[in-house]
Order: sequence, then structure tokens, then C-alpha cells
Amino acid sequence: MIKPHIVFDNNIIRILNDDVLTTSLIEDGSIDLIVTSPPYNVDIQYNSHKDDLSYSEYLEFSHQWMSRCFGWLKEDGRFCLNVPLDKNKGGQQSVGADLTTIAKQIGFQYHSTIIWNEGNISRRTAWGSWMSASAPYVIAPVELIIVLYKKRWKKTSGSKISDITKAEFMEWTNGVWTFNGESKKKIGHPAPFPLELPRRCIKMFCYLGDTVLDPFSGSGSTVIAAALNNRKGIGIEIDEKYCELSRKRIINLTSAIQGQFHIMQEKA
Repeated sequence: MIKPHIVFDNNIIRILNDDVLTTSLIEDGSIDLIVTSPPYNVDIQYNSHKDDLSYSEYLEFSHQWMSRCFGWLKEDGRFCLNVPLDKNKGGQQSVGADLTTIAKQIGFQYHSTIIWNEGNISRRTAWGSWMSASAPYVIAPVELIIVLYKKRWKKTSGSKISDITKAEFMEWTNGVWTFNGESKKKIGHPAPFPLELPRRCIKMFCYLGDTVLDPFSGSGSTVIAAALNNRKGIGIEIDEKYCELSRKRIINLTSAIQGQFHIMQEKA
């Protein structure tokens, strides 16, 4: 049984060793942006999460944790959900479409979907019928970033200060993003995403000084990207080992993060 506690807190980044379904350490209506990549239910060997639920169980779990996120967001809060387009491990499933539907059932409003052309991934576990029309499998080697919001799209809360450049805005408003994924071996986590993914979401969808949450914090990429880009980051992670991994990554970047945040406070 997990004993919820704060693993790291330097007033910029907070890492919580807790369960997204039961935590009481996040206040309702306190979060500007959620950026997360939940477990994909493809039997990845996490330390503390069962990643081989039935698909119906997975969808119920998704409904539960996304409902909590809905409560944590401000009225003009945004939600960037990184999930696969589909999967064929354990049967063909339309993951992106199903999770979008669940989010709308909860009360989220749909804004758009960004296609992440990761380049160095393969979702393929089988070809189906080789070179035959009998039963071929078609699998796109891309992931989605589904962009949702709570009540209203126009953002009225926060510092009103954006830091996105003209070049970034023009490139990133094109809904196909191409950059490589992260190395599992390098990071020490079975499913890390690169800092570039949350960095883009953060600079696009929230202001300087805003609070960014990742309810499946893993190796800490979202909260680190938040701090390096002059926002506050909160990560919830159920696994104590991954919390420690996050803490070490954060400490390695402490001087840069503190310097960045000092600039942020002066601007805000």
C-alpha cells in the first residue's frame, strides 16, 4: 500500500509519490495545463503498474484518472494527452478515438489532435497475412497528442505572458510534429518521452508562471520541461523508484532550473 508523500519540492517542481486515482495532494481548479502520457496497456514492464488489463478495464481506468484531471484543471485549463493512434498487441483497438470519446463523456471539450511522427518507433508486433489480402495489418508508426480543454478555450487566467517565438508558433501550429523519441536505456525508464514533447505543449498552451501537471510523471520529463521553460511543474508518480529517478534528473538540472525560474519571477 502506497504512503503518499512529497519526494521533491523546491517551489518550482514538486514530485508526489502517490496514486492518481486516490491522491488528495492536488487542489481542484489549481492546474493550468496537464501534459501526460498514460500507460498504453501494451504489457510494458513497469515496476508498479499492471500494463496488461483487458481493454474494457483499461478504458474504465482511463475514465477514472481523466475524471480526476478534469477536476484539477482551472475553467480555462488545457489537457494534452499523448497516446498511440491505435494498437494491435492483444487485438486491434482504436485507442486514440476511444480515449477522446471518454474525455468528452467526462466533460472535456475537444480542440484538436497533433500527430507526432516519432520516426524511430515501431508499433508493429505482426504483419498479419504477408503479401496477401487475406488479413494484413496496417499500423501507422505515429502517436497522437490530443488537445482538450475544460470549459472555455480562450485563456484568461495567468500572467498573460507568452514566450513562444514566431518561428516556433508557425511550425508548431502545423499539426504534424516530427522529432525522435527518447532512449529507454539512457533515461532508465521503460517508456520515457523526450523533453521536446512537453516543451512544445507548454510553450503553446500556457503562460509564464503557470502550473503544469503530469499525473503519470515517470522519469519527470514534463515537470523538468515546465521548470526549464519558466513554469511550475507537479508530477504524480505511483512508483517510488521512478520518483527517485525523477529527483536525480531534477537535481542534475537544478542550477539551470533555478536560474530560469528567477528570470520568470522577474518577468511576471
